[in-house]
Amino acid sequence: MRISQRALQIEPFYVMEIAKAAEQVQATSAYKASAQKMIRLNIGEPDFTAAPLVQESASRAIRDGATQYTHATGLGKLRDLISQWYKDRYQLDIDSSRIIITSGASAALQLACLALIESGDEILMPDPSYPCNRQFVQASGGTPKLIPTNAQSRFQLSLAQVQEHWGPGTRGVLLASPSNPTGTSIEPEVLRGITEFVQTKGGITIADEIYLGLSYEDKYGQSALSISDQVISINSFSKYFNMTGWRLGWMVVPPSLVAPIERLAQNLFICPSTISQFAALACFEPESLDIFERRRLEFKARRDLFVPLLNQMGLSVPVFPDGAFYAWADCSEVCKKLGLAGSWELAFAFLNKAYVAVGPGRDFGVHEMHKYIRFSTASSSAELQEAAHRLSQLIGDRV
Repeated sequence: MRISQRALQIEPFYVMEIAKAAEQVQATSAYKASAQKMIRLNIGEPDFTAAPLVQESASRAIRDGATQYTHATGLGKLRDLISQWYKDRYQLDIDSSRIIITSGASAALQLACLALIESGDEILMPDPSYPCNRQFVQASGGTPKLIPTNAQSRFQLSLAQVQEHWGPGTRGVLLASPSNPTGTSIEPEVLRGITEFVQTKGGITIADEIYLGLSYEDKYGQSALSISDQVISINSFSKYFNMTGWRLGWMVVPPSLVAPIERLAQNLFICPSTISQFAALACFEPESLDIFERRRLEFKARRDLFVPLLNQMGLSVPVFPDGAFYAWADCSEVCKKLGLAGSWELAFAFLNKAYVAVGPGRDFGVHEMHKYIRFSTASSSAELQEAAHRLSQLIGDRV
């Protein structure tokens, strides 16, 4: 059977490969004899499940038979509630007609890329960045151009870099704030500068804002939609709203993009999950919002607990994360101490010897990725403390 070049060229999602390796380790006699639990800090998934009212809303939809197709752009009531959420939380007037409900943020990114990118178009992205984002660009025929970043720029693109790398084939930029894997946000004045420059070039700015609700500093907790109504914002119910497996997201697009996106959504997805949409209506109840805010503060507390422990054992976090639930750690000194070539080998050492799964740097880019490793801090404080204890014992510096 002939397989397409598209399928052959796509790289594995190494975080998921680590997850598979963890299952194999759990099947070994050594693991079973250890009586220890595998601690999974490799996948960015909240340990909190959907809020009670959200679960009740889903059950009610099933019980009432509200399970048939919706409009391709989603339930009108849900779009209205998201519009009101932008007004209440960010003081933004976003007309609900510009909001399109999608089958997760992944579907939103796919729709945006298919609607805006032609074959050969170049999209500028920071290195490191979330690996699936560049795969969406490639799947639409575009070319993701990864631009190396560093701690001085908060691992985000600078305006000077965008200007320097903009060429005849450049179509736009794909940014994430807060970022996966670093948990860092773009400085507001930098984000404005990039957005305005891209507009002068007739380009597009796609802003991955799925962690925006999990910002911990007011300075960074603002949407790129406040800069221009030409920004395409991608968001999700997975992270702040704790609905990972429900596969529900949304996008905010310029008015001129609504009809093309709708046509694509009709053909590719028909509609998002109806049950998930009815469940998500309850996300905006005051009781649910109170829960999400308490959980946001808990994620912040977990960050405050875990990042100093990483620093103490030589896994230096060069930029303190201001959002999301990740720590992007420089592991070069630890690798040197343990005689390992880089983060890929270190990830398997942690997995096989400490039963702690983490994300190797190679998932997130190409520039010096052997030096970095990503930890998810979405697990409970008790699990994070136990993980730090095990890793410090393996490294040789007790915490």
